[in-house]
Amino acid sequence: MRITPHQSDRVATVVFSAAGWISVLVLLGIFAMLLYNGARIFSSVRPDAFLFGTAWNPAAYEVPRFGILPLLVSTLLVTFGAMAVAIPLGIGTAAYLAEFAPLGVYRFVRPVIELFAGVPSVAIGFAGITLVAPSIARIFGLNNGLNAMNGAFLLALMALPTIIIVAEESIRGVPQAFREASYALGASRQSTLWRVTLPAAMSGILTAVMLGLGRALGETMTVLMATGNAAAFPGSFFDPVRTITAAIAIELGETAQGTTHYFALFALGAVLFIMSLSVNIVSEKVARRFRYKI
Repeated sequence: MRITPHQSDRVATVVFSAAGWISVLVLLGIFAMLLYNGARIFSSVRPDAFLFGTAWNPAAYEVPRFGILPLLVSTLLVTFGAMAVAIPLGIGTAAYLAEFAPLGVYRFVRPVIELFAGVPSVAIGFAGITLVAPSIARIFGLNNGLNAMNGAFLLALMALPTIIIVAEESIRGVPQAFREASYALGASRQSTLWRVTLPAAMSGILTAVMLGLGRALGETMTVLMATGNAAAFPGSFFDPVRTITAAIAIELGETAQGTTHYFALFALGAVLFIMSLSVNIVSEKVARRFRYKI
């Protein structure tokens, strides 16, 4: 029996639609599991004490504390500190590679960036402990360089390859006619980049930034190794911190099932899931707005 092109198209449509719906159902199942187990903490801890409490000490003998605010603030501090470094450096590098880099430089730098994207996070964390942390302590006169600044710098390095690769492809995807029209009006290459190419590629650039933000937000091993793991409310980038991902990784394996601490860690996972989902939703809406605007 011979399959016609129309039949093969229908089969492909069904297969890809099924794969998409399976992915959605898996994500919904994970979220439901996190919500179901996480909500059980509220039988022992008040919601306001959990969401706005300023102390996370589940192992306290007399009165365990389950306030996630220090973990949440630490996560945001490290993540947005990383983005403050990675966004300008990543977009600048992508613009250079797409518009100005000589062919020889491009052929050398692009594979190096792609290889760096595959470096294990534990190796970056080890480099942060042995190289970056002592440098931070020496430069700023600190006793210890394992703090939020160290984690932010390492997360910036991890987010950079994603931002550079996706942003560069977006910049290269801008039609050449846009550039030629700008040159015909007397604009320089630099002016064309700022006023024509980057605005036209803004949708892809924002996607690159959000992907890098998601990478930094969900990273575990690097921040676990390099930030000092102090579950205290941070006052600055020079304080040791513990992020949500680090808290889950450290504590879940040693927590008895069915305890308040166990359900609190699931609630932390639900909070992290909601944060990541919010980043993706916002990035899609912003990217769509720029896409239609252009």
